[in-house]
Amino acid sequence: METPVFEEFDPASDCDCPGCTGRRRAGGAQASGAPATGAVRPAARGALALAAAAGTVLGAGHPAPAVAVTHGPARPGLPAGDEPDTPQGRTAPLHGPSGRPARPGGPGTLAAAPATTRAEIINRAKKWVAAEVPYSMTAYWSDGYRQDCSGFVSMAWNLDGNEWTGSLPAYGVRTSKDRLEPGDILLFHNPSNPQNGSHVVIFGGWADYTRTYYIAYEQTRPHTRKQSTPYAYWSNSGRYVAYRPKGVSEEPAGGPGPTDPDGQEGGTSRFPGAGYFGPGADNAHVTRLGRLLVQRGGARFYTTGPGPRWSDADRRATQAFQRAQGWSGADADGLPGPTTWSYLVGGRGKDIPAAGTPGPAVPDPSSHGVPGYPGRALFRPGAVNAYVTRLGEQLVERGFGTHYTKGPGPRWGEADRRNVEAFQRAQGWRGGAADGYPGPETWRRLFS
Repeated sequence: METPVFEEFDPASDCDCPGCTGRRRAGGAQASGAPATGAVRPAARGALALAAAAGTVLGAGHPAPAVAVTHGPARPGLPAGDEPDTPQGRTAPLHGPSGRPARPGGPGTLAAAPATTRAEIINRAKKWVAAEVPYSMTAYWSDGYRQDCSGFVSMAWNLDGNEWTGSLPAYGVRTSKDRLEPGDILLFHNPSNPQNGSHVVIFGGWADYTRTYYIAYEQTRPHTRKQSTPYAYWSNSGRYVAYRPKGVSEEPAGGPGPTDPDGQEGGTSRFPGAGYFGPGADNAHVTRLGRLLVQRGGARFYTTGPGPRWSDADRRATQAFQRAQGWSGADADGLPGPTTWSYLVGGRGKDIPAAGTPGPAVPDPSSHGVPGYPGRALFRPGAVNAYVTRLGEQLVERGFGTHYTKGPGPRWGEADRRNVEAFQRAQGWRGGAADGYPGPETWRRLFS
């Protein structure tokens, strides 16, 4: 078996540094694909290359892959890009605290995929998101998994070792877009053309009803992240392949059963997964959540329903229940997780207090270190929430509301996007940095 030659990910570059500009003018015809001598590319677009001479065999005692040049600082004034820079390591065993392999076996052995559930996969992924595990193609986290994108998926799928994009398919089964479920992966592996790279992300559920955006969990610089992502990815979209893990236990077709041990309609008491809740969700679990919230004092948030389509009423009622337990921050974001779900189906915790009852002070949300910014997922087609209204009102106040014919209101629309784009262009941004969707830097400048 020959050593794979690849880069994890290298999106199309619009870098304006001297090296990249010169290479583009030359037509990108360098046979080796390496940057021109002395070239320095931005970190937000560069990638470390892993390469070895043909015929070199994987295993101990052989030369280590060469590492390409590092890159210079990103251009000032631009918000952080959505596309990652994520070279990956080779297959490797799980590692212990000393940095030595913790146990034999693992990668390359094609061991049977371990049994798991979709909720367990997402919960493992969330642990790295919460810990903000730094990206590295050589370092190993305390759980023994390599801190790159393929190591992240190996961890979430609970594999016996650290795989890479060339071996992960052996632990999955090909699936299609219309059958994607939380815990599946979207994988782009391209060893024949390493300049285009490879990457893999975990599918966390659809972010809008049109199924054009989904929640992606991925390991990328600077650390693990969860964010709304266009299907299948920001670039090379048509080359991503969907896989479900072989060891995952699937719910019966048609969703949950009629009743569960706690007597509630709509299935078992097990948390169905984060992908069933949020903007664009339309399923029986949303209905059941709403009914549970009504039973716990959340009736005032609903003017109709509860029903199967996720709405801002579901988010506000869920958040009210979470705050009633004394939770705040990410634990009271209005989206049910396993703990919120277990409290509701088990009748645990405190009920939602009546309107006007004083409660604990809860600070504004903070995402990407920007106070008040709730995250990209709340500003996508199909989104209906108070943050869209707040954004629109601030755009009008700053003089960027010309595209509104009425409103602004809580439903995200083309007028919101065009007004945001106008504000972004006023900052001097172009291309993907002025796409009309507010990121953390747009939010910070708009509300500063």
